Amino acid sequence: MKKSDKPWAGRFAQKTKKSVEKFTESVSYDWRLAPYDVRASRAHAEGLRRAGIISKSEHQRIDRSLREILDEIVNGKFRILMELEDVHMNIEHRLKEKIGDLAGKLHTARSRNDLVSADLRLYLKDATTSVKRGITLMQKTIVKKAEDNIGVLMPGYTHLQRAQPVLFAHHLMAYYEMLARDYGRLTDAARRGDVCPLGSCALAGSALPVDWEAEARALGFAATTRNSIDAVSDRDFVIEFFAAAAVLMVHLSRFAEEIVLWSSQEFGFITLPDEACTGSSIMPHKKNPDVAELIRSKTGRVAGALIAMIITMKGLPLSYNRDLQEDKENVFDAVDTVMSCLEMASELIGGARINADVMEQAADGDFTASVDLTDYLVLKGIPFRTAHQIAGKIVKTLEKSGKSLKNITLGELRKFSSVFEEDVFSYLTVRGSIKRKVGSFSTAPGEVRKSIRRARRELEKRQ
Repeated sequence: MKKSDKPWAGRFAQKTKKSVEKFTESVSYDWRLAPYDVRASRAHAEGLRRAGIISKSEHQRIDRSLREILDEIVNGKFRILMELEDVHMNIEHRLKEKIGDLAGKLHTARSRNDLVSADLRLYLKDATTSVKRGITLMQKTIVKKAEDNIGVLMPGYTHLQRAQPVLFAHHLMAYYEMLARDYGRLTDAARRGDVCPLGSCALAGSALPVDWEAEARALGFAATTRNSIDAVSDRDFVIEFFAAAAVLMVHLSRFAEEIVLWSSQEFGFITLPDEACTGSSIMPHKKNPDVAELIRSKTGRVAGALIAMIITMKGLPLSYNRDLQEDKENVFDAVDTVMSCLEMASELIGGARINADVMEQAADGDFTASVDLTDYLVLKGIPFRTAHQIAGKIVKTLEKSGKSLKNITLGELRKFSSVFEEDVFSYLTVRGSIKRKVGSFSTAPGEVRKSIRRARRELEKRQ
């Protein structure tokens, strides 16, 4: 057999057509797994040595050559051959160039089916750690921005209509909580994916006396898989990563949408730094929040990867099928997309100037203290539904006359209910509204400060 022949060449009378090679190759993108493939191969070589399948000297030659191949990979000197289909065959081919037929012993007791699963699991373990670091960085940025602007008021919204006054810090910390759940989802998904499939071979396992638990430990896996058929055909760990990443991107997209709104002339709540914006080729005055818009759009790529993987898996009989090759390209793209969006989102909010006066003016308009007016009436003994109707009639009357709650007199209020007294006016200010809130989850200044301190403690534990 020629060194360039495929490992299954003995079975076939004809060589694979170039068009088939081009259609079936994956090395153009799965090359990213190369360091993990070498790592898995080194652990397997040690397992073969312990089992007495290769000698100590053979193991030394294989391991030394694999380390040299890793250096070639890291330094960009490795020559990729597209006709060898994937990263695994390229590395095996290079090993054979270096040590001859001894390279063929490395594939003892394993298949590309269990090897590709092991490589991808190792990659996703590292990628998940990197994504979690990105989440932590954004959470730190959010906490600092909230802390630096703890006294800034803004209108809270429902239905994109001004609803009640809240602290800007409280609004920001809502995104901290979303990201905390994302961090937990990724942690949980990674835990279930932290099993080693090596030893499952093509699907039935191996008859050779290799210590697979030792190989799993050497690679840093928490355990081995429990069923060889499931091990080579399982991509739940990919689906779970996509699912967690897709929810994370939804949160980043919602955040990006608010950045777009807040930085518009209509809102004017924040001013983005020039270096984070782009301009127009025809309109000299434009300053566009393109970064936020792209984060919003890229969410579809990650959500699409989740759907694509689910559709790929839904009709596959056990065990391995070549359809599973379609997992990796989307995995790499999803990881890159999430990491870049986390970085850009952090930069956007970290560099934004908060226009506190504009925010507070908006918070003080559109009768946002009307709920507090209702609360006042309830505390005076009026049933809530009746109090709500009274407050609604007051708002309706003021709207017709072009007045606000700040301008209303006690006499005018008493036309709607005799229970109104001078103390009502402390209920009609937005700052008073915020201070009266209760509950550790509320927008009360003291509670928001507590939430920031709690967040800092949580982040410190991740160090």
